[in-house]
Amino acid sequence: MIPFDNTYARLPDHFHSFVAPAHVPNPKLIRLNKALAEDLGLDLVWLKSPSGLAMLAGNTLPKGAEALAQAYGGHQFGGWVPQLGDGRAILLGEILNLSDQRRDIQLKGAGRTPFSRGGDGKAALGPVLREYILSEAMHALGVPTTRAWAAVSTGETVRREELLPGAILTRVAASHIRVGTFQYFYAQNDVSALKTLADHAIARHYPIAANTEMPYVTFLEGVVAAQAKLIAQWMHLGFIHGVMNTDNMTVSGETIDYGPCAFIDTFSTDKVFSSIDRQGRYAWGNQAVIGQWNLLRLAEAILPLFSPDLEKARSLAEGVIEKFTSIFREHYLSGYQRKLGLSDQSHDGEAFLKRTLGLLEEQSVDYTLFFRHLTKLASGDDDPEAFKSLFKEAIACQAWLEDWREHKIDVDIMRTSNPVLIPRNHRVEEAIRFAQDGDYAPFHRLVDALERPFDDRPEFEDLEAAPTPAEEVRATFCGT
Repeated sequence: MIPFDNTYARLPDHFHSFVAPAHVPNPKLIRLNKALAEDLGLDLVWLKSPSGLAMLAGNTLPKGAEALAQAYGGHQFGGWVPQLGDGRAILLGEILNLSDQRRDIQLKGAGRTPFSRGGDGKAALGPVLREYILSEAMHALGVPTTRAWAAVSTGETVRREELLPGAILTRVAASHIRVGTFQYFYAQNDVSALKTLADHAIARHYPIAANTEMPYVTFLEGVVAAQAKLIAQWMHLGFIHGVMNTDNMTVSGETIDYGPCAFIDTFSTDKVFSSIDRQGRYAWGNQAVIGQWNLLRLAEAILPLFSPDLEKARSLAEGVIEKFTSIFREHYLSGYQRKLGLSDQSHDGEAFLKRTLGLLEEQSVDYTLFFRHLTKLASGDDDPEAFKSLFKEAIACQAWLEDWREHKIDVDIMRTSNPVLIPRNHRVEEAIRFAQDGDYAPFHRLVDALERPFDDRPEFEDLEAAPTPAEEVRATFCGT
């Protein structure tokens, strides 16, 4: 029923470990992403059948699947870990979608693997629903991301700080090749494996590079450009990944691993939600710096492929990594120009943006509502007083508004750049809380609402609101 074509499974044995998903006692389908399933060319009737559910739960392997856990290492909060690997995720295989794009099909929370390091390999319901909500919202917001194909409850409990209902997420990705995958082989001084992996990644993600004079340098350039754009997109939306370890950065340029991620409510450049990020390493304002640091680790790992002359190889790598700053800056500034509607590309755009973000932080303004109401104001659909009410001091707001109105404003650009809805942290937590008690209605409603985040839909107007002090989420947690 699934036309697998598994290229990663054909790589050498030390790239992965073949392992079957664990059996679960009582799987029940929570949600199936019908649009994604159709894009993959799969039969919806079969997916909803007992045999389809058994596949999504990991209880049976469909014909053609070659279930495996991938090997990788990584820097976690700056500390090197030589072996991580898929400790609770199992890659079933790869298929080509209707656009002839190769996609990984992975079960997350499918049980122990040789890389579990003592863990149970399972996933709790909360993290599965969080990733479903967040990844599908990011897709709708136009951000490259892994996708959620299905969420299934397992009928068992998993032990974390407490006993929690178990679940499995079926994840779809352009690939699961990470910076940490390259680091794994670099740490072993396995140049042959590095070349094999790089050739595989080039064929899969950057095929043009294969025909260039220096294919591995061109490959690094592609990853740098993709990640610079991705991180700028995160920041435009007020998104904080939360665990930007090198094993959580893909070479495809997709957002991956939605653990303690969150969206900013009240704006602050040093905002952190992750309970394990005690030093603020992955704060909103640090994400570009960390992204470049991670990419430097990738360059370091594939350095042996650049040239047998070490000095030349280093020079080539440094030249590529240095480009990250200008590429990121271009995407960062142009994205904010669009969010502010500054169609004239004015000479003071960068200074005006700096002043704007400084004002939002100083005035403790809700980030998404600021751009939402500014768009409505530009459209003539909002009372200026409603916009000013977002600020602590009306005088500061008025002065900024007067300067903003001096620019030529393009409201159509603003409408496509400033979402009406984001997956607000308190709404995500609310959906999880109800689901743990057996009520999935808030989860389904939130996912439905976020499918069209730029549209005004009165039936979802309550989901726009900022949290009350009692509702505010101050910390988010990893699923493990």
